[in-house]
Amino acid sequence: MPNICHKMGRSGLSLLRYISSFCATRTCCLHQGIFTGSHPCYQSIIPGHSCQHSRGISTALSQHIRDLSGPEQRLLTKLYEGLIGGQRASLAESITLVETQHPRKKELAQVLLQKVLAYRMEQESCNGGKPVAFRVGLSGPPGAGKSSFIEVVGKMLTGRGHKVSVLAVDPSSCTTGGSLMGDKTRMTELSRDMNAFIRPSPTSGTLGGVTRTTNEAIVLCEGAGYDIVLVETVGVGQSEFAVADMVDMFVLLIPPAGGDELQGIKRGIIERADLVVVTKSDGDLVVPARRIQTEYTSALKLLRRQSKTWNPKVVRASSHTGEGIPEVWAKMESYREAMLASGELQGRRRAQQKVWMWSLIQENVLCHFQNHPSVREALPHLEERVTRGSISPGLAADLLLKAFSSSSS
Repeated sequence: MPNICHKMGRSGLSLLRYISSFCATRTCCLHQGIFTGSHPCYQSIIPGHSCQHSRGISTALSQHIRDLSGPEQRLLTKLYEGLIGGQRASLAESITLVETQHPRKKELAQVLLQKVLAYRMEQESCNGGKPVAFRVGLSGPPGAGKSSFIEVVGKMLTGRGHKVSVLAVDPSSCTTGGSLMGDKTRMTELSRDMNAFIRPSPTSGTLGGVTRTTNEAIVLCEGAGYDIVLVETVGVGQSEFAVADMVDMFVLLIPPAGGDELQGIKRGIIERADLVVVTKSDGDLVVPARRIQTEYTSALKLLRRQSKTWNPKVVRASSHTGEGIPEVWAKMESYREAMLASGELQGRRRAQQKVWMWSLIQENVLCHFQNHPSVREALPHLEERVTRGSISPGLAADLLLKAFSSSSS
């Protein structure tokens, strides 16, 4: 990982050059025709900086920056045109490009994302400034029936004319680093639906139940014309609600044996839920499901509201019989309509972009710290002293930070 991080310093520069030329031409290729001039994507990429200023920066740095080669340009054009044309193969290849750890390919991924963002911005402009896609995050403990629920809901939505994409995140082994990636296998019917796209991804050690590239994969799915994006997370602890910072609505799925209302509050995750679904409400489990519904409804009343527009609801559903599934989607639609009307949904998306920007900054700063020559030189000796118990971990951290700051200044 340090070698990869070391090489990533040039990615932002190459991207800046491409964006500058992107602004200079003042045209964006879209699915149908082009748009020019006054579109927001041609206004400043950085507040207070014009395209002319960006061109000046790129000119000064041009001798240090590699241009996109002919094959790279053809690859990006092929992916972009296939993506906005709704080709699932192009979408899958684009997500693979975004998830890569290869330094140069990471640069290409950012260029592709910038073009897709410009395309999405045009779509939203034509839609009155409102998002064209609905992002729903689903989480819950293992065994809650997340994959079964998604398949039933997904089939219902594609039957109503929607295009549904599912980003299913599987936990990676902390020992081997591998991931089972079994969610697509569970969704046998939905995976064969031509109006659905299922992409399993490993967490690769990322906390929060989502990968660092999940947010970018959402953008690509929306660019490919999927108006419903479902993000299924790992669901292994209190950190699992990281997905709430990248979706419009966060849905918590709990089984009938999910614990009482005190357990619901203690877990913390219920505080972020916009909708709680008690799954497996069929057969002998109907009575326990009703009890859990009542208890969680009481628990939600004790929590501070996240929205001025929406009160979180608790509903029951069965993926086996299909009972309650249409009602669950009706609640989701009501939530979206209320949040769009109040402007809270748009505000939430803007805040989420800021959160994820800082998240990526923190990750890259840590990467730069670990790869710094002074830190790498002092790290083995300090780690040895910490394991022997001769110094405390806190003192070792302070010494490493001091070595990093003194040599960086």
